[in-house]
Amino acid sequence: MRKQLICTGLLLVMPAVCPSGNVAAADRSRFSDEPAPLRLEDFPERPKPLLELGDKFLGTGKLQKGFTLPTGAVWHPSLWVYGNFRSAVQTYDNGTTHISEWANDLNLFGNLQLAATERILVGVRPLRNDNGAFTGYNFEPQSTRGWQEDFNENSFQLRTLFFEGEFGELFPKLDQGDRLSLDYGISLGRQPLSLQDGILINDDSLDMVSITRNALLPGNGSHMRLSGLFAWNEIERNDNIEDRNSYLIGLDGFADFPKSTIEASILGILSRNQSDAIYAGIGAIQRIGRVSTTFRVNQSLALQTPTAGVQSGTMFFAEMSIEPPYTHNVLYVNGFWGIDDFSSAVRGPSAGGPLGRTGLLFAAVGLGNYGSALSNSGQKAAGGAFGYQMFFGELRRRQLVLELGGLKPTDGRNTSAEAIGARYQQAFGQRTILVLDAFGSLQENAKEGVGGRVEFLVKF
Repeated sequence: MRKQLICTGLLLVMPAVCPSGNVAAADRSRFSDEPAPLRLEDFPERPKPLLELGDKFLGTGKLQKGFTLPTGAVWHPSLWVYGNFRSAVQTYDNGTTHISEWANDLNLFGNLQLAATERILVGVRPLRNDNGAFTGYNFEPQSTRGWQEDFNENSFQLRTLFFEGEFGELFPKLDQGDRLSLDYGISLGRQPLSLQDGILINDDSLDMVSITRNALLPGNGSHMRLSGLFAWNEIERNDNIEDRNSYLIGLDGFADFPKSTIEASILGILSRNQSDAIYAGIGAIQRIGRVSTTFRVNQSLALQTPTAGVQSGTMFFAEMSIEPPYTHNVLYVNGFWGIDDFSSAVRGPSAGGPLGRTGLLFAAVGLGNYGSALSNSGQKAAGGAFGYQMFFGELRRRQLVLELGGLKPTDGRNTSAEAIGARYQQAFGQRTILVLDAFGSLQENAKEGVGGRVEFLVKF
């Protein structure tokens, strides 16, 4: 009896007394000691970038030995070249503007990975100019029909060039015992920046330096990060136009707490051409039951005469989404309320307005002159979108999004609008995605709006 009890109930304590002598056979729930072979028959091969020199990106095999710098840092450089190409035929009519075009965009990047935390990234976009014009062909309006050529001697001007790393990893000899907490991230050069989910800042090419303090421990929280920012060039204001001779300084950070992640930003812009301004934003990200939620409040304050690039106002924004039971689909409801004339601190030429995250009907596609179905400025208006995203196929390589949206001015203007839209995406192979977009809108005191586009996106 004792041996039987040991074999069935105390297998891990005294396995040697089992009559069969086979431990695995005594308990079917016990993991086998034999390693399982790697199953690759249903797993896709690793898509290689255009060029790989040195260690493979997300590859297998031995890593380079590298070399040691006088600072004590160990570098093992690898160069990866990759990018994406977008091409779309699209037509857009919002009641006042009617365009039909073929637009193209190419982004090429070279990533020089020096170590796990240090790299230099270089990028060009030869089919797009600084003002947001893309290479292609204009069909309508008649006055602009013809080729739009933006490929010239300036096409390979660097639109991305920055270094990022960590001070403690660059100079490990300064703190060999890891007692000084030198976890300071450094980023310097022309680089993208997005704050408050793109509501406060959304730019893909900003000349900037930032210093980030990682691994802070807030009270009752698990992690906190703080970043100081300073930008001196390529600062496009809320009207998507560069404000030369302007400077941005700010502080951004987040903290993880048991029930929420809090993000906060405060910025100032000094300008010789437009009003100086102060900007601030705070957001909370959390789950409430089964519902994923995000709530944000952003404020802009023009210190002198307001212009199209800088005005004063407040923007309230909320996102809520849930995965319906027994599906992998997503049901979402997003809304906003703009008090007065909120303006973003920085917005790139192709970024559109600050309310792109509200939904497909408010988002800029970032390619050509195709606009949003509903205004994404949010000034003196309230509105939102209700959508359902469906995934199809065993590997979820097809998806369909259906969305309803609307907005209403809060200052008495007769410019209310409602719209319905859809997006279908289909993956082909490992690198190509077909995107189909369509919308229709009804606008008070204006013609109906309509738009549609077909895009091919290739990643390499």
